Amino acid sequence: MAACVLCRLRPRLRYLAGLRKGFAHHVIGKPDIETDEQDTRVYALQHLDASLIGSYRVHYSPSSYHHPVGKSALSHSQSDDDEPCLPALAPSFWQQRNRYSVSSSRHLSSSKNTLLDLAFNRSSEPKTPLHQRIHVSPDVKVDARAFHKCRPDYSSITLDLSQRPSSIEWEQVMQVLQKVAVLRGSMKPSDICQFFVELSHTDSDKVSLVRTDQRFNMLLRYSVENLRLFSLLELLDVLSSFAWLEMPHNHTVLGLYEGELSCRANEMTLDQLLFAADLWRCIGRKVPQFLKTLYDLVHLHLGQVALPEVVQLLYIMGEGRQCPKVLIQPMEQLLMRHLEHLEPEEVGAVCLGLFKSQTSLSEAAVNRLVDKAHSLVGDMSDLAMANVLKYLRFSYLLHRAWMEAMTYEVPRRASGMGVQGLMHVALACSALHYRNERILVAIAERIPSLVPHCRVKDLCKLLWAFGTLGFLPAQNSSFYPSLIEALRQRKAEFVRYPQHLLTGLLGLAFVSQFPEDLIELALSPDFVRIALKSTQLDLKKDLYTLDGVVGLEFPRWTGPRLNSKLREEVKQMLWEFIQSDVCQKIEVKEAEATLQELLGGDQFVCKRMILPHMRSIDLEVHLDATGQPVPVNAESQTEVQSSSSKCASKQSWGRTNVGVNVTDDLIAQLTNAKNLPGPPVPSPEVQTRSVVEPDEEEKLLSAGLDLTSSITETITTPSIHRSAPQDCAIVKLAIQVSSRNHYCYHSQQLLGLYAMKRRQLKLAGYKVVELCYHEWISMLRKSRTEKMAYLHCKLYNSLEA
Repeated sequence: MAACVLCRLRPRLRYLAGLRKGFAHHVIGKPDIETDEQDTRVYALQHLDASLIGSYRVHYSPSSYHHPVGKSALSHSQSDDDEPCLPALAPSFWQQRNRYSVSSSRHLSSSKNTLLDLAFNRSSEPKTPLHQRIHVSPDVKVDARAFHKCRPDYSSITLDLSQRPSSIEWEQVMQVLQKVAVLRGSMKPSDICQFFVELSHTDSDKVSLVRTDQRFNMLLRYSVENLRLFSLLELLDVLSSFAWLEMPHNHTVLGLYEGELSCRANEMTLDQLLFAADLWRCIGRKVPQFLKTLYDLVHLHLGQVALPEVVQLLYIMGEGRQCPKVLIQPMEQLLMRHLEHLEPEEVGAVCLGLFKSQTSLSEAAVNRLVDKAHSLVGDMSDLAMANVLKYLRFSYLLHRAWMEAMTYEVPRRASGMGVQGLMHVALACSALHYRNERILVAIAERIPSLVPHCRVKDLCKLLWAFGTLGFLPAQNSSFYPSLIEALRQRKAEFVRYPQHLLTGLLGLAFVSQFPEDLIELALSPDFVRIALKSTQLDLKKDLYTLDGVVGLEFPRWTGPRLNSKLREEVKQMLWEFIQSDVCQKIEVKEAEATLQELLGGDQFVCKRMILPHMRSIDLEVHLDATGQPVPVNAESQTEVQSSSSKCASKQSWGRTNVGVNVTDDLIAQLTNAKNLPGPPVPSPEVQTRSVVEPDEEEKLLSAGLDLTSSITETITTPSIHRSAPQDCAIVKLAIQVSSRNHYCYHSQQLLGLYAMKRRQLKLAGYKVVELCYHEWISMLRKSRTEKMAYLHCKLYNSLEA
């Protein structure tokens, strides 16, 4: 008889042993989570397998996406969700478990108990993945779901995380679990649902004990076996219980529930669909299958979509990081229909949803949305204000009234804002090229005290934004040093986030800040190898730019550099792109053609990347000390000399090779100079005049240019070009056709990248001649002679500078 009893108990004992083993594994892994944050990061990086480091991708941050439904979830930090949500690295056994087909949920039977046992005998709470352990505590807590409090209508489509079910005594919890053990296989679906609901009343501090209890795992197994027998309401009740019980978002059972809900989506109302989607959000699980079904069904319910449903749907789309193209237009129409009735926090939620889902509305719709935000800005929370800026940054739309309001709101709020909110303000200003001293100074004064709370991403994006806007170190003595020191303390993290180190270093380079130890790290062979393995981001161009900066700014640099093969590869890639893009712009082609005609041939103008690492082109022109054009490259020198001798015998150039001698006489006429050396050009008694008037609307030219017949004749008369004497210094000119995107908004201040390029061109021995965008675009409508005269003045002024 004893042997018979043992035989009956053997399966249970085996199950219990496996559960204890999994529970012990969970407990052993727990101290890693509770150790000091910095020590954990260092330990993890030192002990991570090299092959794992190379394949690790961090584009989805669970720390900002998943917030358990505990006390900490009721208010969490401003999340930086501007990167796409991609699958994060999970332990291998979880990856293996997730291969189970969701479609099997309708076909589970007792014959598959072995499979379920295998799943449930593992710890229901796996060892926390590395990317979750490396997390900086938030400095300022905010409620990203605050918009749900704007109106009571949200109660039917969302789970109110601030209204946790009333707690029951632990003895009552144990009684529920004991009932599970007693009833076992005889439980009905309604019983299973009721048990989950009762367990959801467990105190938040003890839910982890419930989840690790073998009877709870037994209840989960029975729920899966009865999954297709649940009613819709019971399914939603169970899912709500999972949220309060803080089920791990990657638990295998949740995949089965997602499959079941997706299969039954056609039976659900719009409110039920939205409520289910919100429950998944509260659990923190990505459910692409269910969301796809939801979006497909929205078309059938467009007539029922009221204002709360519009806002909640956009919120769900944002958390799912997708808005199907077919829904963009209907969503825009619905949003515009309800726009006037939106509350301040709802406007912020809408902007965040559009931003996270990368949804582009029409320019008119964006303007109307931000107009509404501007009318409510005084009542907005810091989070909502930052969300509006996020969407403006995504839309590349500078809303003047809103940005002017920021010049007052940001300084007023900065002292109470968190790191990520301030970072998004700075990043939006840099993306929109909007430079305002009040905003930048307010952020710069606040950030040093928040550095301990900064993620690496925050640090580097702040450096990029401030560098782009040309915020100089002298404007705040502690801003750059505090951020640079923080980067030094977190060098190990750049193994996992190589793109952020490059972003930060380039931002620093814009304002001539060069932390050599960090640059040495970024150009080291090991780091370069890790950066090049990034398949989601192409970091070759950033590495190449940093390497080029080092080559010019540090001529005596003895540290690591990129190998010549990689430099040549990136240079060729950039040149191919520039040829198909920048070189085809009408203003560039016209400048090149006019200069060739002015100077006497294409050998005197070279369109090339003078500084390849700056990813842009210039028109290179060489002049000798007397102002004569000199062939730019040695290959064309022989051709020029041969052509010159032929022209000397004929005393004429062809119309396609019309040259201009840049003489003092000509310059005196073009610039109305009075005291230049050299004999004056006699003026004929009768002169025809053609006046180029300044464009008053754009204030293009400070004064009109009188083109007399003698000047026109001088410009268009053929002349013989002489090669520069060997002992004469050559003046190298880099002629830039600028763009409005090279400057800060309504300012003459160059953005960081272009300011750095100017500085480095001078280091390389070039004088910069800028063809101002508005001026040159205006000149394109003028005659050939007037364009040549304009360029002639530009060249002369560069010689005098």
